Amino acid sequence: MSKADRPDQPNAASRFNEDKATYAVRGEGDTPDLEAGMAAIREVLKTLPTRPGVYRMQDKRGDVLYVGKARSLKSRVGAYVQMNRLPHRLMRMVAQTRSMTIVTTGSEAEALLLEAQLIKKFRPAYNVLLRDDKSFPFILLREGHDFPRITKHRGAQRVKGQYYGPFASAGSVNRTINALQKLFLLRSCTDSFFNNRSRPCLLYQIKRCSAPCVERIDKQAYAELVDDARDFLSGKSTEVQQKLGEAMEKASEALDFEMAAVYRDRLKALTFIQGNQAINAAGLPDADIFALAAQGSTVCIQAFFIRGGQNWGHRSFFPAHTSNVEIDEVFSSFLMQFYDQMPPPKLVLLDRELPDADLLAEALGTKADYRVSVSKPQRGDRRKLLTQASRNAEEALQRRLAETSTQAKIMREMVELLELEAVPDRIEIYDNSHIQGTNMVGGMVVAGPEGFRKNAYRKFNIKNPDIAPGDDFAMMREVLERRFSRAQKEDPDRDKGEWPDLVLIDGGKGQMSAARDALAEIGVEDVVMIGVSKGPDRNAGRETFHLPDGRMVNLPPNSPVLFYLQRLRDEAHRFAIGAHRTRRAKAVGHSSLDDVPGIGPARKKALLLHFGTARAVKNASLDDLQAAPGVSATVAQKIYDFFHA
Repeated sequence: MSKADRPDQPNAASRFNEDKATYAVRGEGDTPDLEAGMAAIREVLKTLPTRPGVYRMQDKRGDVLYVGKARSLKSRVGAYVQMNRLPHRLMRMVAQTRSMTIVTTGSEAEALLLEAQLIKKFRPAYNVLLRDDKSFPFILLREGHDFPRITKHRGAQRVKGQYYGPFASAGSVNRTINALQKLFLLRSCTDSFFNNRSRPCLLYQIKRCSAPCVERIDKQAYAELVDDARDFLSGKSTEVQQKLGEAMEKASEALDFEMAAVYRDRLKALTFIQGNQAINAAGLPDADIFALAAQGSTVCIQAFFIRGGQNWGHRSFFPAHTSNVEIDEVFSSFLMQFYDQMPPPKLVLLDRELPDADLLAEALGTKADYRVSVSKPQRGDRRKLLTQASRNAEEALQRRLAETSTQAKIMREMVELLELEAVPDRIEIYDNSHIQGTNMVGGMVVAGPEGFRKNAYRKFNIKNPDIAPGDDFAMMREVLERRFSRAQKEDPDRDKGEWPDLVLIDGGKGQMSAARDALAEIGVEDVVMIGVSKGPDRNAGRETFHLPDGRMVNLPPNSPVLFYLQRLRDEAHRFAIGAHRTRRAKAVGHSSLDDVPGIGPARKKALLLHFGTARAVKNASLDDLQAAPGVSATVAQKIYDFFHA
């Protein structure tokens, strides 16, 4: 099967087109009904093939409840109508099911790949979900330049160059890049910065760059540094260490002590990187190591990333929706979602044998276009690494349980102090940001008992032209009107979990009044809302909390609830400021030519080169516009009409 035909590719072959392979029967009724759900499934069963594929269970609105794969669709889906064998969790799911969507595939491995893709897309309520699905950072050694640049990269790997990773966190990759700069003196600046230098920058002064921008090093010598960096990142650190040691000795024998000191400092940087290897991975090929620990409904999966015989960090994951799910199913689902957007290494080591390990290996190999091994080592160094990973998983799980217990206590105290009806599952915090009324932005941050839900954050560019610059009350009204008007359209029954149980407003009485008026105008009057105003002299710790009934509450300075609410407020403040800075940065590069219909980047550049400034284009006559290169009479008329309407 070619890469373009795989189900995880955006332009997959037609056999993965759901419009050509869909069997859906809509049922009636708005409440969960086991008999209605089983009737809908039985109707689908009449037309199901015995081929491999993926099925989706959907509720009355068509929202996806569950995504599953099957070697034989007819056999697998048929199991859902055997009521006596269904656990309570699946009985609840069947009771909500009113339709199904079926996609047939060429093999079970293809079905497994498509299942992971659809789980990530729909995030169903009954599937195990990988909460932390951010892309991992890589080190990128760029190509296409006489003096290649080393930098951190996250996201799609479209830039030409060599990628080394993944690293467990941005912190680990930043520390490694800093050490690599000291070790190999490679540049990290952008090409435009590089091309406009007339003297070395600070990185050269602190011995973290060889200053190729001002020819302090020639192409051949820099290319040798690049080759050494490639060797090191590919696992040949011993050869690099030996080469530096020999160079230091030669410099010392030649009485060139200054150069010997440079090599000595580079050897120190190499030792620093090697000293940060938390585990001994020498001799191990590129591999990912996973260990699972579980207690109750909480599951922790610890991942170690080994590349080129080096440990590039580890991270703990806590999958969601794991209650009453078999551990093997949790592990398998996690692995497929984990590798949905990241290429797997050739070796994946697990702390347990999974029943579908061979199928996982086949699916990952199909995705990567090379053979992938998924196994549990029984002895030797690999077994020792897994033992260490298991210990880390247990420790991370215990820390998580302790944090959860503390967090639950804080939430209960918050309910009492703020006189809420129950512990809120979803808290939304709102704040605005602007500079003297320019580039006004509103920010919404979401938190729950498990922490911040960053994939639910939203920013609102203030669009109403009638809002006076800096009118915080009007800004808050617009943000809340847009947020809750959309919620009323998309989730009128409030059963998707996207309506807040508590709203925190960064502000006092005025902001609270504006927020209540905005919600009242659109018919939302039952959302619990609390304002947080800064204390005297804007001192942290002396905040006043404005309750829905108009009363004001001050919490003790050492109250854990106060610290928690401050953290929520500060996160909203940080997010709103970040959104404002992003909008302001875009506005700096905005030209009035960007607003002219039919003017793309090429014509804009040609006009600016011809006239010099956007103001000159605006003031140009029709004849002058027609004389500009690349501008036809029709386009010139459009530009003239736009500026002289």
